[in-house]
Amino acid sequence: MSSPMQYLLNFCCHLLVGKWKKKPGMLTTKIVKPQDAGEPDEFEKTISQALLELEVSSSDLKVSLRELYLTGAKEVDVAGKKAIVLFVPVPQLRAYQKIQTRLVRELEKKFSGKHVVIVARRRIIPKPSRHTRNDKQKRPRSHLDKQQQTNVDHKLETFSTVYKKLTGKDVVFEFPSYD
Repeated sequence: MSSPMQYLLNFCCHLLVGKWKKKPGMLTTKIVKPQDAGEPDEFEKTISQALLELEVSSSDLKVSLRELYLTGAKEVDVAGKKAIVLFVPVPQLRAYQKIQTRLVRELEKKFSGKHVVIVARRRIIPKPSRHTRNDKQKRPRSHLDKQQQTNVDHKLETFSTVYKKLTGKDVVFEFPSYD
C-alpha cells in the first residue's frame, strides 16, 4: 500500500502529463499523445528514443529535456529529402525555444542530416466565412532575421513545405533589411 504522499504525487503527475503513475523527470518515453490520438507509431518511438538518449548523454541538454515531452512527430517529404516535424505542447513551447538550436543540431546529426522543425500542437480554427472575400487570396509573407540568413537559408524550402503541409497555404520567407 502506498503512502498518501505517493498517491498525491501520482495524481499530480496524472494531471500534468496526462498519464497515470508517471513521476516528473522519470518519463520512460518522450511521447505523450492526447487520449484521442491513440498509441505512438514506430517513427514516433524512434524520435522518443533519440530524445531519451540525448537526455542521458548530453550534459547541457540534460536539465532542459528532463521535464519536456512531445505530443507527436511526423516525417515530411521535401524535394526528395525528408524533414522531421516535432509537435510539442503549447505550454512547453517557450522551454523548447530556449534549447532549440542545440536540440535541432543534435537531432540532425543523429538522423543523418534530415532537417528538424519544432512546431506547437495547436488547433487551427477557420476564418469566419461571413463578411470576407475569398477571391483575393494573398500569399502570406514571413520576415526572418537578416543576421540568421546564413544559418537558415538552406532550410527555407523545408520551412515552406512543412508550412504548406500543415496549413494548406503557400508562404514566402524573406530577409528584409531595415536600413
